[in-house]
Amino acid sequence: MTITPPALSVFETLESEVRSYCRGWPAVFDRAQGSRLHDEDGHSYLDFFAGAGSLNYGHNNPVLKRALIDYIERDGITHGLDMATSAKRAFLEAFQNIVLRPRDLPYKVMFPGPTGTNAVEAALKLARKVKGRESVVSFTNAFHGMSLGSLAVTGNAFKRAGAGIPLVHGTPMPFDNYFDGRVPDFLWFERLLEDQGSGLNKPAAVIVETVQGEGGINVARAEWLRALQSLCERQDMLLIVDDIQMGCGRTGGFFSFEEAGITPDIVTLSKSISGYGLPMSLCLFKPELDIWEPGEHNGTFRGNNPAFVTATAALNAYWADGQMEKQTLARGEQVERALLAIAAEDTGSGARFRGRGLVWGLEFTDRTRASAICARAFELGLLLETSGPESQVVKLLPALTVSPEELDEGLRILARCVRETA
Repeated sequence: MTITPPALSVFETLESEVRSYCRGWPAVFDRAQGSRLHDEDGHSYLDFFAGAGSLNYGHNNPVLKRALIDYIERDGITHGLDMATSAKRAFLEAFQNIVLRPRDLPYKVMFPGPTGTNAVEAALKLARKVKGRESVVSFTNAFHGMSLGSLAVTGNAFKRAGAGIPLVHGTPMPFDNYFDGRVPDFLWFERLLEDQGSGLNKPAAVIVETVQGEGGINVARAEWLRALQSLCERQDMLLIVDDIQMGCGRTGGFFSFEEAGITPDIVTLSKSISGYGLPMSLCLFKPELDIWEPGEHNGTFRGNNPAFVTATAALNAYWADGQMEKQTLARGEQVERALLAIAAEDTGSGARFRGRGLVWGLEFTDRTRASAICARAFELGLLLETSGPESQVVKLLPALTVSPEELDEGLRILARCVRETA
């Protein structure tokens, strides 16, 4: 496919230099449906990016779109702050009946604002309020958002540097397998907690991703997560699971921590909770932690009612019968087989892959190769993102609704890109 980059335009002359995705994908996108985007010049792209995980059900999903159009056409409430609305009630009832009760999860639901980092900020704020302590432990290569509180528990040096001020009250610890299995799990962490001379302030909470998406598709073992929960219980710390990118079915189960059999104290959700790419986030927590005073944490756009409508439609359409999890795991096996073949063919590059469900990463000894593969993929009509602190991992994040044929098509393009960049 021959792509002609857009001429110097309002994007270059008016929009800030902070823009990023458009630099790797120099096209002006115009339409999208399912797993395909189309630009103004008529080129089609297979999407293995899914709005950074916010489009688990694809672009303009027809079931969700119909519900949204019907709601707008009847003049349903759009902006509602935290007022009670029929759209919010329908979402809460569906979320309780389809997600929480079948999993025996006791959580209260908080709408903290429209984005993932709003949910993380609320979680950190609540944990500190409950425990009366300031310190929060995070993990190496974590990513939790771009606002100051979230950045303080994020590992990426480039993103942290953008804060412009010291990021305090956060302490990093080694993520699972950070030392390649040479050090027992939590040896350093627990020793610091028990040593009165360690200098580590007693943390209020620990925040963790079960699969680190931006950090390089680092997958925590179920036993590591169970041991972390046990450590938090022994040391009187709250366990926060950031499920913003890996929740809503990305790894198979609706929540990514289900496989480990743990029940976090606090969970953050965003990205695909609305199902349609509409801004929405949730902070879930055990009832005994709900010590907020009315209005103590708020936000103008925490009541995005169109997002409630599409979220409800997504739950009813994809989670009421239990088939979505089975489909995602089957699609994940398809990806794993393809990546195994790619790694076997490319033996001299030290190719490695890892993932769960429909999130996978492919990494090479040459840490510049992932960017070259993603650039070539764009030329061939496939949208792929890099991840990791040095952008050294090719990240596969297709929609959960991707067909086996579309998945196979994208994986063939990926294999071609790997061969052509060797």
